[in-house]
Amino acid sequence: MNKYELAVVVSAKLEDDARADVMEKVKALVTRFGGVVTDVDEWGKRRFAYEIQKMREGYYYFVHFEAESTVPGEVEQRIRIMDNVLRYLCVRQDA
Repeated sequence: MNKYELAVVVSAKLEDDARADVMEKVKALVTRFGGVVTDVDEWGKRRFAYEIQKMREGYYYFVHFEAESTVPGEVEQRIRIMDNVLRYLCVRQDA
């Protein structure tokens, strides 16, 4: 099993409950494909360097998980079409 970090930027226009639902869906995707979520860091609202979909800020989350090498591709494929997710990036962490 490899260790991964998934960065997710969620729309700042959402209420707290809606943001929590989006993150629950992201964590559910990881576990659905056999990954184990170890930690979720919430960085809160940050200003973007440039506009994304006419928005200037978003909420940053970092999901740390352990999984097989096929899981990040499956997770990214699903996150790509999720509403209210502005950006995402999954990287493998070195041991």
